[in-house]
Amino acid sequence: MSAYVIGGGRPLSGSVRVHGAKNSVLPILAATILSGKESEIHNCPRLSDVDSSFRILRRLGCAVRREGDMVHIDSGPMAHTDIPDSLMREMRSSVVFLGAIVGRFGRAMMSFPGGCELGPRPIDLHLEGLRRLGVVIEELPGGNLRCHTDGLAGTEINLAFPSVGATENIMLAASIAQGVTRINNAACEPEIEDLQNFLCAMGGRVTGAGTSTVLIEGSQNFRSAKHSIIPDRIVASTLMACAAVAGGDVTLEDIEPKHIGTVISTLCEAGCEIDIRDNALRIRRTGRLRSMRPMRTLPYPGFPTDAQAPIMAVAAFAEGTTVFVENMFDSRYRHVGELARMGADIKVEGKVAVVCGVPKLYGAPVCSTDLRGGAALVAAGLGAEGETVITGLEHIDRGYECLQTTLSGLGADIVRTED
Repeated sequence: MSAYVIGGGRPLSGSVRVHGAKNSVLPILAATILSGKESEIHNCPRLSDVDSSFRILRRLGCAVRREGDMVHIDSGPMAHTDIPDSLMREMRSSVVFLGAIVGRFGRAMMSFPGGCELGPRPIDLHLEGLRRLGVVIEELPGGNLRCHTDGLAGTEINLAFPSVGATENIMLAASIAQGVTRINNAACEPEIEDLQNFLCAMGGRVTGAGTSTVLIEGSQNFRSAKHSIIPDRIVASTLMACAAVAGGDVTLEDIEPKHIGTVISTLCEAGCEIDIRDNALRIRRTGRLRSMRPMRTLPYPGFPTDAQAPIMAVAAFAEGTTVFVENMFDSRYRHVGELARMGADIKVEGKVAVVCGVPKLYGAPVCSTDLRGGAALVAAGLGAEGETVITGLEHIDRGYECLQTTLSGLGADIVRTED
């Protein structure tokens, strides 16, 4: 069993580069299927979810080769259209392969996906959108999906909710459909725009990503492409939370400040000094943190649900009371009990968490039960008095590349043990 052992109380100092975005690279890896040619993806982070995507691609018959942060994928040899249950269970994002596989081959077989246990996250919007494009989807006993089509046709799709995954799945399938597809109430996240840029680099015709209306004109003329993944805005937000809790002076390099505007304003309100220059951000914190105005998680450009847990660790140390309202997932407060083990004063009622800041948290043995909750425990451990031992690192590894190396490079007392 792996664990982080953290000695709290050390201010952070120095600079660090933010790696490529997990939520961008996963749908882009799926998109490489569409061309049947070679793709070169740069700034690809080393994450367990990325490794899961590689296993899926290889299972389908694609050739995958990594060289540093560059990944070379040849989808020409792809011959299979089914993904076994064992691979689907490794991550929820695996469902995004559905649109790409059925788009290229007209058929697909897979089970419902797995991933973090954050309450119900149905894929009905994915399936409804693909059905609108002409995919026949049979839900078989045992949680399997059998999909086939005699030909995809562009259409107008109105999403009941701006789902990121559903928007991506529809974009992938529609990119190879006959005619034009219009997605209304599409997700506006930066990762959607990154997917659009890669599809266009391959020869796709997609516009509007980053707005609520995305237009896709189907294409049959895909080509080899190169693309660089955008920086991970949630990793940037997490490192900012770590700097806020531990104190000190940290510079984040290779970021997109506009992608984390709500987090920047929140931490400024908490008493951090933040300076931005081009694609770099400097954050400093010397005095005690202050409480922040109520935070309601919303689709982009609202406050990101993935930043809720790390920022809650900041609020746990702040003077005063901060209120969180989680509007995106039903079970995204699982880190609260673990923070309470460290002395945090947090009360949860339904979607609302009330955090009364305390002067100190204390090191304790805690367990990460999901990706962003685990990041919150790391941030809290950096500011706690004494030693914090965090288990459940398989969740953290899904979205953070060698987090202990990044933080120790900034002066944190953190080691990873393998038992």
